[in-house]
Amino acid sequence: MISIGLTGWGDHEALYPPGTPARMKLSLYARHFPIVEVDSSFYAVLGEHTYQKWLDETPADFTFILKAYRGMTGHNRGKSPYGGPGEMFQAYLDSIRPMVESGRLKAVMFQFPPWFDCTADHIRRLRAVRKWMGHLPLALEFRHQSWYAAGVRDNTISFMRDEGWIHIICDEPQVGQGSVPAVLEPTDPNLTIVRLHGRNEGGWLQGGAPNWREVRNLYRYNRDELSDWRDKLAMLEEKGTREICMIFNNNSGGDAAPNALEMMDLLGLETAGLPPQQLDLFGETE
Repeated sequence: MISIGLTGWGDHEALYPPGTPARMKLSLYARHFPIVEVDSSFYAVLGEHTYQKWLDETPADFTFILKAYRGMTGHNRGKSPYGGPGEMFQAYLDSIRPMVESGRLKAVMFQFPPWFDCTADHIRRLRAVRKWMGHLPLALEFRHQSWYAAGVRDNTISFMRDEGWIHIICDEPQVGQGSVPAVLEPTDPNLTIVRLHGRNEGGWLQGGAPNWREVRNLYRYNRDELSDWRDKLAMLEEKGTREICMIFNNNSGGDAAPNALEMMDLLGLETAGLPPQQLDLFGETE
């Protein structure tokens, strides 16, 4: 099974009629896609009521990938609001309880920072995270190339399999240590996640520039690039993963939703109809 979705639901204006209030966007989003990646859980440990609200606004078969809180991935380098890592992880686990109990949590996604390289200390940290998170489905995205270096890649894949991590396979610019190759190896028999960040090399290299959020993922995949990924998804299925979730994160210019809908068309997946004026934006009317 292949599911297609986007990062968040608020910024994809092509999906919504003009003037759609923010409170209605998730329910409208769920008419087009069966899954969403939640980014706001990275910036704060949200309240249980927030997750319950999202569950109430979406169909019973709609699922969520939740991004781990940034303190759990080492992005917070300053003073932590928690007494220690155990307290922080427990607060996060308590907050997502409605998602877990509903059975609609697809995975908790751990995207580690670019400086999280392949060292013995970081491997120990991954083992500790796995222990703190218990038996929940956990997905892992590396952002440092050392995890996939020659002579290391096979060990990385084996480690993820042994420790119960779902592999997040990335499509992104190949511009040095801060980017990773698309390694087509599933590590969990139940799920593999593919995240498409775009291929904007210049924007990717801007790092902490003031407008980096506006240009980092500014990219629109063409039909040939999407067709290539259709073939790669078939390869992943042949390697024994039961489900693949593909998340489009290339929305700096509003391209994620059009690309996702085009990918669903290529795969023969059913898509919800859009108003005629919005179909024009996707080039689907003549």
